[in-house]
Formats: sequence, structure tokens, C-alpha cells
Amino acid sequence: MVRKRSHKMEKLARIYDAEILPVWSHRFGRMLLRDLDIPPGSQVLDIACGTGYPATEILRRLDPESRLIAIDGSGAMLDLARKKLEELGAKNVFFRSESATPKLSFADDVYDIVVCNLGLGDFERPETALADFARVTNPGGEVRCTLPVRGTFQEFYDIYQEVLTKHDKHETLAALHEHIATTMWEVDDCYGWLEKAGLEDTQVEVDEFTMLFKSSREFFFSPVIEFGPLSDWKRLAGTGQEMQDVFWYIKEAID
Repeated sequence: MVRKRSHKMEKLARIYDAEILPVWSHRFGRMLLRDLDIPPGSQVLDIACGTGYPATEILRRLDPESRLIAIDGSGAMLDLARKKLEELGAKNVFFRSESATPKLSFADDVYDIVVCNLGLGDFERPETALADFARVTNPGGEVRCTLPVRGTFQEFYDIYQEVLTKHDKHETLAALHEHIATTMWEVDDCYGWLEKAGLEDTQVEVDEFTMLFKSSREFFFSPVIEFGPLSDWKRLAGTGQEMQDVFWYIKEAID
């Protein structure tokens, strides 16, 4: 599904590029690019390319005979990506406004390298998406993806659970546990997806990094939180005054 252009989407694309990409997506992207060797004449697919990272870095590793196809469901994101690549003088990069859901539009065995930085977690069934990524990859090719795993934002989840326990919010606590179990995957889950996708010589790497916030206000108004998991966290807390009370207690606990 391709998202239609709107002023809101253009604003979100700019916020993502300026505020979220540097502190979040770059860190995952560097991991994705680690030791990535692109043979001469390769066909490379960047799924959910966002505003052009890691495409800008992949471009530097392409020889003149190689080609990079970058796709994203957001036209606003693609506009920013195009501008970046054009400024680098890219001649062998092509953009397509399309989503990878429910499946990629490409034929089987097309690409030598398929990358997806932080897009895999947006799929309802990541294992199905990964199998589709493998489908469009040539035999002997390579698929690389990144996503946050269980333990991400653990400090916040610990505080959230303590607040709910202290204030006898047992139903909300159960919903929070379910949310963590169904949206934050374990490393073993990743190995299972790779096996189901039929990928060989697989490897899962885990890195850790820290983001520091001076206060609860800085945390909740940080774009990586505000435009990321915050809406789900609030939904779990209920509506109206009930939600506001829970988050007031959380803010107090953080501070």
C-alpha cells in the first residue's frame, strides 16, 4: 500500500530525517552495513529506504555496472531520498514508490543483495516478509535486515510495570505484558524466521546503544518516542483521565 501525499506526511518525513534518523536509524544502519561487500555488477534492493539511508552509503560501494533499486511506501520520504542521491551524482540508483506489503512486486531471483533497515518490524508477520525478501534474492545472494529486539526501551517498560503494579492496574499490566510479548521479538525468533525463509549460512548479531534524556518531558517529546512507540504505550493505558493519570505517575517515576 502506497501512502498518499499530504502536508502531514511531508512534515513527518522532515522530522524523521532531521530528528529520528541520526539517533535511531543510523545506528541500526551502521550495523546492517558492517562488512557488506558488494560484488561488481550487483543488483541491490533497499526495502523501506526512508529518506535515503543506508542507500547513500550503499551507493559509495557500487561500481558503475551495479544498480540500486530503493523502494518506500511514502512519497514524501522518497523525495528526500532522491534529493540526497542526486546531490551525490548518483546515476545507477532508481526509486520506486511502493510498499513491500503484502508482498514485493518483483519476480523471483532478481537481486544479489536485499537490505531492509528497520522495516521488518512493521510487518504483521516478519517471517513472511523475510521469506518474500529471500524469494526475490538470487541463489547465493544476501539478505540483511535490522530491527529492535526484546530489551529495547527496557528501562521504560520496567517503570511502566512498577507504576501499574503500585496502582493496582492489573488489566493494564496484563495488556502491557501481552504487548511486549507480541511486538518485541527475541533473538531466537529471528533465527526461526531465517530458517522458515530457507536462508542458509545465517547469522544474527545483537548490538546495544544508549540514548540519554534529561527528564520525562525530554523523553516523551523526543521524536523517536513521540512518533514511535508512544501511541501504543498510551493506548495500553486506556483513555481520557485514566490514561492521563497513568502517564502522570510514569512521568513522576522517571523524574
